Amino acid sequence: MVGTFFYKGRPLNGDDTSCTGSVVRSKGKSLVLTAGHCGIGIKNATQKIFVPQYRYGLDSASQPAGVFPVTDVYLDERYESNTKGPTSDLDSAFATVGPNSKGLLEDITGGLTFTQASSYEHTVTVVGYPGSGKDNPSHQAITCTVPTKRLYWFRQMQMECGGFYGGVSGSPWIKGYDAKTRTGQVIGNLGGYHGGGNDANVDWISYAPLFGKDAQDLYNDANNGIGSGNVKRPNPYQPPADGAVLPGSGETWKHAKQIASGDFSNTGHSDMLVVWTDGEATLYPGDGNGGFRPERQLLAPNAAWKEAATITAGDFTGSNQFDLMVRWNDGRLTLHGDVSSNGLGIGTEMAPAGSIWSHATQIAAGRFNAATYVTDLMVRWSDGELSLYTNVGAGTLGQEHRLKDPSSEWKDATLLTAGQYSGTQKWDLMVRWSSGALNNYVGTTTGGLGAEQPVHGPNKTWTHSVVITTGQYTGDGLTNDLIIRWTDGETTMYRDTRVNSLGSERMLVPPA
Repeated sequence: MVGTFFYKGRPLNGDDTSCTGSVVRSKGKSLVLTAGHCGIGIKNATQKIFVPQYRYGLDSASQPAGVFPVTDVYLDERYESNTKGPTSDLDSAFATVGPNSKGLLEDITGGLTFTQASSYEHTVTVVGYPGSGKDNPSHQAITCTVPTKRLYWFRQMQMECGGFYGGVSGSPWIKGYDAKTRTGQVIGNLGGYHGGGNDANVDWISYAPLFGKDAQDLYNDANNGIGSGNVKRPNPYQPPADGAVLPGSGETWKHAKQIASGDFSNTGHSDMLVVWTDGEATLYPGDGNGGFRPERQLLAPNAAWKEAATITAGDFTGSNQFDLMVRWNDGRLTLHGDVSSNGLGIGTEMAPAGSIWSHATQIAAGRFNAATYVTDLMVRWSDGELSLYTNVGAGTLGQEHRLKDPSSEWKDATLLTAGQYSGTQKWDLMVRWSSGALNNYVGTTTGGLGAEQPVHGPNKTWTHSVVITTGQYTGDGLTNDLIIRWTDGETTMYRDTRVNSLGSERMLVPPA
């Protein structure tokens, strides 16, 4: 059900093909999906055919399914060819074809089911015909079954698979493909930003618009034979609002000095609090589905909060609304109770300036021993000692439990966070080491560190993770959504992270 087009005066047995198409189920059994920029070229050509199951070197009579004359093309008039702008989301087209001597197209080849999709992460089978004899001397279709992720700022998916050179535009992205029954749901076609590839035009990164309402409307018009050519839409195209993308660029987020996760809005799920390098503090309320509502400024840029060295959030006051613990450069430790979108409050001094807390390199709140509220505080000291403070509250650090004696090994525990990665009420400790390795310590409590569970070994990429926090940003009821801010400002969420594996990746801020 996948084939290629000839419409540029190129011979059927020549060295070049033009774009890829796939048969989709329709009333007339004659509908072919391709990219919008392909559709423009096909529409303007005087001679145009579609060849499913194309075999190089065979004439039209010898092609497995024959050839089909293109009779009409349906495009969204708002689409701009090969743009890098928002209308690249509309890079889809449908061509109708006439029958050949064998019959109607869909009766011969079968057809894919056109399907809208709301999420960007799928496993898809992508089939396309690289057009040039130089890149594809055998002139065979290339097939890849791969996971997708979002191309951020667009309603588009991204895949990584080599060999997708020019000519593959329009290739179907098929979910649930069954080779035996020749069925599957097509949720996108290769195209979109820059015609379907990144600015460097590498063959191993490809994009596809994710089919939504606009694509559905276009399909409905083509399926019902309503209009032709550039199908008119009443309004200028507006890219989809997406609450999961945080405002600002990677260049901006390089200045997100500290991040803490907690239920500051008393909604039952986490919000994200950021302290910036200029002392500004902002709150990004979570929507409970992995996204964020508009930011709220808690503090304008100021000199005092530039001195915040590290932060963590817990419900130390036991009010079902999270508090912020701050360790300052001068050794002070303060607790800001019931932080909300209204502000941070004055704060309670837990330790004075000049105290030993100036050596608290990392702090992470959790429920390692507490029964109900997040009132435990894990501390990694500058000499490699690891301490757990339980029953922490306003004005009291509770009881200290030494989990690790001072050691050179734990000096390399670069980042700490805590969460319910094992899915239980008790929390686990996660450590990012200086080597980039990531480990979980499952069942950590006052008696010592829990069993070590490697998430991954030393990893050069992960040495560029500079801020780490864990919250309950999604709807599974667990504090296991890991957020990382990287050196280039990229900010990533790993939803539903487990004891020995990262959760599904979602970019919140693209890299600078």
